[in-house]
Amino acid sequence: MSGNARARILVLDEDPTVAEVVARYLERDGHEVVCAGDGVEALRRALTEPPDLLVLDPMPSTLEGLWVCRRLRERRPTPVIMMIGPDELDRVISLEVGADDYVTKPFSPRELVLRVQAMLRRARGVPVTAGTGVLRDGDLVVDVGAHEVRLGDRPVALTDREFDLLAHLMRNPGQVLSRSALLDRVWGWSFGDSSTVTVHVRRLREKIEPDPAEPRRIVTVWGVGYRYEPLGASG
Repeated sequence: MSGNARARILVLDEDPTVAEVVARYLERDGHEVVCAGDGVEALRRALTEPPDLLVLDPMPSTLEGLWVCRRLRERRPTPVIMMIGPDELDRVISLEVGADDYVTKPFSPRELVLRVQAMLRRARGVPVTAGTGVLRDGDLVVDVGAHEVRLGDRPVALTDREFDLLAHLMRNPGQVLSRSALLDRVWGWSFGDSSTVTVHVRRLREKIEPDPAEPRRIVTVWGVGYRYEPLGASG
């Protein structure tokens, strides 16, 4: 067993053999693993017996894995790792529906275990948003201690990663932050796919920008990364 604290992990894969192998490796790492037979069972378990993390196959034949992730994101910020195919579209779609990370098939089970360890450390460790302060930008209010975001009178539902990303950007107004720097600071990855940041920024813009097609808060600096521009009272 590794030095990581025991976690409860829910696994969904349309191939029982893959699910069994994934479960075996995660159990060897000291975790409790529950395998769901289909998307309905996976979502039910995720909502009634909340796991610490989900490992989902998008399940190309039925798209149930994507459905589970999307529905879960409407209710809980539970971390999700997708086991995807090699197509770039698979990666983008998985991130768009709310996955926090992914591994590309065929993958080493050990790689998945390391990804799980990193995500659990991130979830349980001292996050980017540690503290109890309140970040304000006009009608946008981020209560770090309560882990809540409001836009005017409306609550804004963010995943943990979206929340950390927004808080980090707001704490560095006017500073250009590269995608690799954001991966390191927000995701805790020393390397990774920069499209992960791109997709999360897009989702954030859809939730906090007056016009996501013409973003004014989270501005793209082409070829470099992103910069947060406070709107202040004019937002």
